[in-house]
Amino acid sequence: MIKTLLKLAIVALFANAAWQAVNAYWPHYKFKDAVRSTAEYRGDRNDVQLRARILEIAANYDVPLGGDELEVRREETRTIIDASYVRAVDLIPGYTYRWPFRLHVETRSIDAPGSGESPPK
Repeated sequence: MIKTLLKLAIVALFANAAWQAVNAYWPHYKFKDAVRSTAEYRGDRNDVQLRARILEIAANYDVPLGGDELEVRREETRTIIDASYVRAVDLIPGYTYRWPFRLHVETRSIDAPGSGESPPK
């Protein structure tokens, strides 16, 4: 009887840890998709405007991203976004793990400012 209860308790701990991990990763992946979409369709936004939009998206997805952890740059036809943040995750009741997340998004565009090229029609 005690052996069965102990096994059930261990299974419950693993199930809780898995649930907490999914709840930490799900917003990260949604955030990453939104950032990629924003970078791909940046239009005539400059890096400062794109950075502000990414921080707004982070707030919408409850991603604890500060301005110091975000880098947005344009190199010729590429837009590169790097970010990192730490999310507190309760993997085991009573124990909080500080889980680091990294984001790297790199997109290309045909009509980069100053390139003098227009997109094909």
